[in-house]
Amino acid sequence: MSDLSKTAAAMDARDPLAAKRDLFHLPEGLIYLDGNSLGLMPKAAADRIASVTRGEWAEGLIRSWSKAGWFTLPMTAGDRIAPLIGAATGQVSVGDSTSVNIFKCLAAALQLRPERKVILAEGDNFPTDSYIAQGLAALVPDIELRYFEKGDNPAAHIDDDTAVLLLSHVDYRSARVRDMAAITADAHEKGTAVLWDLSHTTGAVACDLLGADADFAVGCGYKYLNGGPGAPAFAWVNPRHVSAMRQPLSGWMGHAAPFDFTRGYTPAEGARKLVCGTPQVISLSALDEALKLWADVDLAALWAKSRAMTGFFIEAVEELCAGQPITLASPREETQRGSHVSFDLEMGGFEVMQALAASGVIGDFRAPSTLRFGFAPLYLSFVEVLKAAEYLSAILSTREWDDDRFRIRGAVT
Repeated sequence: MSDLSKTAAAMDARDPLAAKRDLFHLPEGLIYLDGNSLGLMPKAAADRIASVTRGEWAEGLIRSWSKAGWFTLPMTAGDRIAPLIGAATGQVSVGDSTSVNIFKCLAAALQLRPERKVILAEGDNFPTDSYIAQGLAALVPDIELRYFEKGDNPAAHIDDDTAVLLLSHVDYRSARVRDMAAITADAHEKGTAVLWDLSHTTGAVACDLLGADADFAVGCGYKYLNGGPGAPAFAWVNPRHVSAMRQPLSGWMGHAAPFDFTRGYTPAEGARKLVCGTPQVISLSALDEALKLWADVDLAALWAKSRAMTGFFIEAVEELCAGQPITLASPREETQRGSHVSFDLEMGGFEVMQALAASGVIGDFRAPSTLRFGFAPLYLSFVEVLKAAEYLSAILSTREWDDDRFRIRGAVT
């Protein structure tokens, strides 16, 4: 047994989260390293969906809005997310997509500082963040969108016109983690609010929104939270902004008394005002069920496993793939690294990832040259991580990837 194999076996033997693995559907023969894009399905989620459709919907019908708690689902699910992001009960609402929630929170931040007209965003952020900011800037008169580039200090680009800074806590390509508390403090010193995208954070990386005195945050439900494809996203606003904040998508379900059917809009109290339209009951129920798995999770152990697992993968790949044209694109320092690891290849990145998938190792490719591997601590083992590195080494050394069948691209890479 190699030293890497001994290390993997030893780490699995003392993994305090190992029992959680049994709560997920694990496709046979698959090593799944793409939980940063779509998490595995919790076994209980299928039963919950069946219960909602066959019971609450088929039999309960309209009565289920009250009897089955459909109406309160946005806040029920939000309360389950709150401990994972350093928020409190009643502060998180769930509904709509991450993109829609970015729009809501950006607009709310601009409304809090009407004398300021600039949205400052990172130029290399995940595209939807920039696209939504572009759309909002085009819609609202006099609003300007400015960018800063990778490696820049965001605070250095803030001026007296900057209303809000839009950032991802964990970079979607490199997994670099930003210092939320320090950046937020620097922005506040200059009178600027900060909206944090937690899509690659929640459920894998430690986060303390209240401790950092952040202003707004959004995140998705289908990555490390395992809520299923298209699961609703969440939104959070600092309690000190709630009374003054008004988000622009003032839909019926965010009204203080929707069944009074008044002509004028009166926002609900607290985070409920971030709700817009009718909750997506079936998908929201699946997410709510998946979130129940977190109730007894030792979060300190989870964060520690994430760091150990990504570090072990880096070690294994660099040892097994020595001499190959592959370069680490994620931070080596564990405190600066999220729960995915990226490597750049000089050529053949897409084809290599397709060859890995054909071998039973699922990761993803990010153009132009990045192999990205996600590590969900709730259900992955260290032995699986080592096997993935071994498959990668074999594919590179034999050039198995250099085959026309691996060059065919679908709509999603």
